[in-house]
Formats: sequence, C-alpha cells, structure tokens
Amino acid sequence: MALLNIGSSVPTRWPQASPCYSKSVRRRAVVATIEICKPDDFEVGRLLGTFGYMNVTSYIPPPQMGSTEPLGLDQWELERRMGGQEVGQGGVQVRLYTGRFTRGPRRGTRVVLKAYPGRNAGSAEADAMAANELATHAVIQETSDAGGCPNVTRLLGGFQTQTGEQWLVFRDDGQSTAADYAKAAGISTTERRAVGDWEFLDYFDYSRPIKRRYIFIIKLLRGAFSGLAHMHSNGRLHQSLGPSSVVINTLAEKDAYSLVPQLRDMAFSVDISDEAIFRSHRSGLPWKQKLIDGRADDLSVGSATAALSEGLWRRARAAGALTPFEQKAFGISDDIYAAGLLMAYMIFVSFCKAGSIDGPSLQRLFETTFRLDLQAAREYCLADDNWVEAIKFLDLGEGAGWELLQAMLNADYRQRPIAEAVLNHRFMTGALLF
Repeated sequence: MALLNIGSSVPTRWPQASPCYSKSVRRRAVVATIEICKPDDFEVGRLLGTFGYMNVTSYIPPPQMGSTEPLGLDQWELERRMGGQEVGQGGVQVRLYTGRFTRGPRRGTRVVLKAYPGRNAGSAEADAMAANELATHAVIQETSDAGGCPNVTRLLGGFQTQTGEQWLVFRDDGQSTAADYAKAAGISTTERRAVGDWEFLDYFDYSRPIKRRYIFIIKLLRGAFSGLAHMHSNGRLHQSLGPSSVVINTLAEKDAYSLVPQLRDMAFSVDISDEAIFRSHRSGLPWKQKLIDGRADDLSVGSATAALSEGLWRRARAAGALTPFEQKAFGISDDIYAAGLLMAYMIFVSFCKAGSIDGPSLQRLFETTFRLDLQAAREYCLADDNWVEAIKFLDLGEGAGWELLQAMLNADYRQRPIAEAVLNHRFMTGALLF
C-alpha cells in the first residue's frame, strides 16, 4: 500500500505503482493524503446498492409573474420536464459495497467501497467522474486523518482493477441516507409514533416524538449545510445535492444529539476557485482537468471531466451570469437552490402522510404551479389534512421556515443567501424549538 500526497491536481488514472510509490505535488500546499491501494487490501462485503446519476441537460426558467403561460402542466409537459430542469438518466451505474481493510496500517477499518465502471469497461464518462470525485475530496480534506470537515465523507484511498474499474474507498461513518430517514419518518408520522425506539411518555403525549423529529431534521439539515459551506469556502460546488447524497449514522430520533450528517457523491462537483473561474473565462471553456505531471496525453478524460460542468455554465449564461464573478455567484446560488429543495423534501416527506408527496411532485408544485411564490403554496398546502404537521413546522417563529425556503428558492439567483447565512437563520439555529 502506498501514499499519494495530492495538492491542487490529481492523476486522471491511478498510477501503476510499486508498494513504495510516493509522489508529492509542490505547486501549492499539500492538502490531503490519499492511499493508493490494491484490491487485495480489502475484504469486500455486501452490496449496498447500484444507482445511476441524473444529469441536468438544460434549464427551463420558471414562468415569471405576470406571464400569460397557463398554470399547471399537461401530460406532455410532465414527461418533458421536471420542475425547471430537463433531466436525463446518465449511463454510469455505480455500485456501493461494505468492506474493511485486511492489511496495512488501517487493518480492520470499516469502509464503503464505490465502484465506477471505468474507461476500459466502456465508459470514459465514469472515468472522469471518478477522477473528479477524487480531486474534490483531495481539495476539501485536511492533511491529517483527524482533520477535515466532519460533515463531508472521508476519502481514504482507491485503486484500479484489471478490468478498468475505478474504486474509491471511504471511511464507513454510516450507511443510511437522509432519504431513508424521510421515508421512515413519513410512515411514523402516519402511524403517530417515533422513528426508532419509543420513550415511555410518548404513549401519552404525541408532541414528544414530534418535537424530537423537529430536532432531528434541523440537526440533519445543519450538518448538510455545514458541509456545503465547507465545500464553498474551499472553492468547490456539490452539484448533486439531494436526500440520497446525505449520509447519516443513525435513524433513531432519540439519538438526534449524536447524529452526524455527511455529504457524499462529489462526481459532478465543480471547481469554482478564482484560478479555475478566470482560466475558464479566458479560454471560453468550462473547468478543465490538469494532469499531475503537466502533460496533455490524456485529453479525453480531461474533456469528459470538463463536460460534467457544461450544464451549470449553460444555465449561468441563460441567467445572465457572464463575468467570472457572476458565474461563481451563480454556481454557489445553484447549490443553495438545491439545498432549499432538500430542506423542503425533508420537511414535507417526513411530516406528511406516507405516500402523499414526493420530491419531484413537490418541486413541480413550487416551481410550476406556484412559480416559486411560497406564501401561495402555503395556502394551498393548508387545505390538505395530510400535510398539517409539515405546515406547523414551517410556521414556527411566525413562518420562519417559509421565510428561509423563499430566500433559498428565490427566482433571482442574486437574491439567494450563502450557506453561512442559511446556517445563521433563526429557523436553522434551533432556538425556535425550545
């Protein structure tokens, strides 16, 4: 097993190295230590799941106030677009496994293994996604294992198999996701019980588990937004933020105070450092992968990596963001918009009757039916008895939740708050819960 000290750029393919291989990048301060492993270093456990990424292929702005476009969508429109974005199922299927180190200094450490098909298996896009995820973690992780942001998954290393698959190795800090919790919470809301173990007094006072659900969701959202703030402060966008991209270490609401949410799925992350933004602006191209040795003998991977952010910059231009600073601001606000949809999902799916609402339906409701006017959306939601608990939560502090959602989902990207401002909002501080 060898160590690779990674700075501002990373190899697009795993080096063919001997066990003692080590290489340092001196272009800037080293920010992470990633281990180049071998397949024999691990015992692979059970399959956690196989999933594909959804790519945003184009942007359709929500209808503006005063527009003559009729409200609602016919069946053709429903099939053509989801909310304000056209999406397509990507061809990359990623597999997740449990596992553990079987040798080396990390022997016995539990890990989650993420397998990309790789170029040799017929997918240059998957190769680029793996390289991009590696580069993102290298930038946002600190030098020591004890450092880094606790709200971002920890990449320990990776390896390439003989079939060309790229495997990334993450520390196992939890296998459940925010989506798993929201589904369980929706069922528990319907059955008027807690998620996880009950406390004795819960049988007599249903407000107790509901109060713990409030605390759990605020803690989960604060962790996710803290991870996002850390990424933004290190010049990276997430661009895949959603309930399945937030890993949690417990589903039990009574353990809310030990809950540690972590962001994962950085394959579509975008470099928005000043250097990258200005380089892209001068060349007229999106973010461009640089090879660790400065050579350009693997341009296909670099081009594929650059293509991952093309949708973002196309949406930026459509919104009028033309200068480097405007494009950077748009990218940050785009993540905030996704964070707003995540917040809405966690509250509505967790507090509404199970099966009465889902993510795409909620997004269509906000973006298309009510054109991002959340006060009008609130009046509509009040008429549905299945959504009462969600409305009560957002109404805390004279509508503090609606106020925050409206800011994060503002149609004008220039008016959306940054992640730090979201964390400091009175709805997110938890003060309204006590």
